[in-house]
Amino acid sequence: MSTPHAIPELVMAWGGGRAVSRLTAPPTPVEGGFEVAVGRPSLEVRQVFHTYTPASLAEAAERLSVPGRQLMIAGPTALLRESVPSTWTMDEAGHLMATEFAPTRFTVPEGYRLSVETEEDLTVARVHYFTGDLAASARLGRSGEFGVFDKVITSPAHQRRGLGSTMMRALSNHALGLGMAWGLLVGSDEGRALYEHLGWDLVADFPGARSKGD
Repeated sequence: MSTPHAIPELVMAWGGGRAVSRLTAPPTPVEGGFEVAVGRPSLEVRQVFHTYTPASLAEAAERLSVPGRQLMIAGPTALLRESVPSTWTMDEAGHLMATEFAPTRFTVPEGYRLSVETEEDLTVARVHYFTGDLAASARLGRSGEFGVFDKVITSPAHQRRGLGSTMMRALSNHALGLGMAWGLLVGSDEGRALYEHLGWDLVADFPGARSKGD
């Protein structure tokens, strides 16, 4: 995939769409990135940087060295680890990924029912089993021409049945119909394999760390 967007634009768009998904206030720009609440009703705050130096990261870590503060960068995990105090906790590996939306076909597995609902800038996909149980769900927060995928979750009893792929394809089609052109997400090591299978491309590693006491 050849995207016309630079990493700073992608990171800022991801932050905006994720805030829509998590029902938090929009990100507040800071030099080199943004600050945002991690989620509701959490009091944790995260600063995310797309542009930085080792010195600026060390300074940010010093400012944020109180409980409830987190730091995230689009860049190497080793650099972030070296920039924060040893008392900080590194999060699981994250990867910023992108795709250009295009019409795609999908089939809902037998025994399941898919629904996709949009309210303002938030779209939610849900898959119910024939018993009525919620088997899987995923969220898409709009940020301009970008649709940011978030909280793609399948319950353990319904995993390995293609529900994650079904929701991703359904949300992609829905986003395209609403005028969005590009998809963004941050996936784990395990999730990255699924998204690459669906045609997503790695933009940058996206590690995070949290200060002592979180």
